[in-house]
Amino acid sequence: MAWSTQEVARMSRVTSRTLRHYDEIGLLPPAFVGGNGYRYYEQDQLLRLQQILVLRELGLGLDAIAEIVNKQTSQLDALRLHHEWLMAERDRFDQLATTVRKTIEELEGGKPVSAENLYQGFDRHSEQAQRLADEAEQRWDGALEVHEKVKGWSDEKWQAVQRQATEATERLAALMRDGVSPDDPRTIEATDAHYRWICHHWTPNKKAYQGLGQLYVDDARFTASIDEVASGLASYMRDAMTAYAEARLE
Repeated sequence: MAWSTQEVARMSRVTSRTLRHYDEIGLLPPAFVGGNGYRYYEQDQLLRLQQILVLRELGLGLDAIAEIVNKQTSQLDALRLHHEWLMAERDRFDQLATTVRKTIEELEGGKPVSAENLYQGFDRHSEQAQRLADEAEQRWDGALEVHEKVKGWSDEKWQAVQRQATEATERLAALMRDGVSPDDPRTIEATDAHYRWICHHWTPNKKAYQGLGQLYVDDARFTASIDEVASGLASYMRDAMTAYAEARLE
């Protein structure tokens, strides 16, 4: 059985444009292209898309996702590992929620806050997460490098990188409000700060960086988050990133 791009987009809630982009960058080619020029997807492609979306939810960039899904040897093994990753994250967030709830209860009850219990669940790099990463490395050479890329960052480093992202976004929002064109030299210079921030996690080339900008518009979650800073900012950033890539990337 085969599904058209529109049918896959409806089922997965991924836009047709994003599916076309995934095809263009070699991440998710269709099973075949019909005589009418339409792309069609079969079960293998639907499973691959699920894996892509799972890895995206875990915070990986498209380059890292491609590296993992292209090196896998078994879709079933991959799904089992992704499931374990998701369950580990669920457990970690459950622990965080419990920690915060206990703190609320202590404060509401006028009790002294238990200092040693304040930070339970905040370990980003639990033994379980490390075990899953090691298992991934055994199956797909290079997966551990993706997992480890930011593992060694201190809290100060995490905060500094986040500040860099915030400052870059706010600077672009200010230019948009002032009516500065996305391809203006001032905007391109401001976009460079955004690109340098992205490079902390992965280093996109021209096509990948433009694709990320398009994702900011195609993915409702990205759009909603970015447009919280300023209405219309996601589209402005897409155009700015396109102009930046044309001017400075290969």
